[in-house]
Amino acid sequence: MKLFVTGGAGFIGSNFIRLALSLDKGHTVVNFDKLTYAGNLSNLNNVTGNPNYKFTKGDICDAVATESAMAGCDAVVHFAAESHVDRSISQPADAIRTNVTGTFVLLQAARKLQIERFVHISSDEVYGDIRQGSFSDENFPLIPSSPYSASKAAADLVVLSFVRTYNFPALITRCSNNYGPHQFTEKFLPLMIVRALAGKPLPIYGDGLQQRNWLHVEDNCRAVLAVLERGRLGHVYNIGGAEVKDNLTMARDLLKIIGKPESLISHVPDRPGHDRRYALNSGKIKSELGWKPLIPLEEGLRQTVAWYRKNTTG
Repeated sequence: MKLFVTGGAGFIGSNFIRLALSLDKGHTVVNFDKLTYAGNLSNLNNVTGNPNYKFTKGDICDAVATESAMAGCDAVVHFAAESHVDRSISQPADAIRTNVTGTFVLLQAARKLQIERFVHISSDEVYGDIRQGSFSDENFPLIPSSPYSASKAAADLVVLSFVRTYNFPALITRCSNNYGPHQFTEKFLPLMIVRALAGKPLPIYGDGLQQRNWLHVEDNCRAVLAVLERGRLGHVYNIGGAEVKDNLTMARDLLKIIGKPESLISHVPDRPGHDRRYALNSGKIKSELGWKPLIPLEEGLRQTVAWYRKNTTG
């Protein structure tokens, strides 16, 4: 299968491409990426010479460039997004343009080219704040809180409208907070790791008790591949990690692994509209596709710290 992967130079996209090309499944990949600040082709150094891999620089909002690059592909896996909540608060137009308009442009091109499968990568943040003791399944209402999550929810609805109106062969994955090697350092865990390694204060929003469902990126990529290959067209699949932990506990765990004191933790004013808890029910993908997370959180954190220790300078 020839895959058109958007945002393949980013954190999750690059991990997905490395996985897809490492398996003996005959997949070839066209990586279509604008190379914004969060995209880094060095994430893919080990596949650059692979004859089954091709990189094309381009913007998913550019209809002509998108259709030209997509031509000849069998499936689309759409990772490209403005994904940082803080940036979406300060610059909401970028999130709306890329995440909503860009997704629409891709859908139009894929429909015209008669793409066989279209996997849209979304987020657990579209469900908004989840009360204690509850886990959001795929039928939960979408109640996004930030411009980022609102743009992802809007994109989800556009995708589902194409499924209903045009019988378009799309699927949606909604994953929980990813972590692991190659993540850009604006995100919570790599920011905490890099600052802790340097002995700098770790800024924690508010009381730090916001809970997240932590998922190693390799587990997420295995799930996305399973949805691509075997998921039911028109369906949404939640992909959640095995553990829900609050940000303050995660910071303390990282400091313990790195061997730095908890006195580095520094509470800062909370951001606007900050959700308190995300927690996914992933029963559907487990029962239908046989997926489950394989990397325990403690093991994944140690692996991730080791990678940043080796790859961070200064």
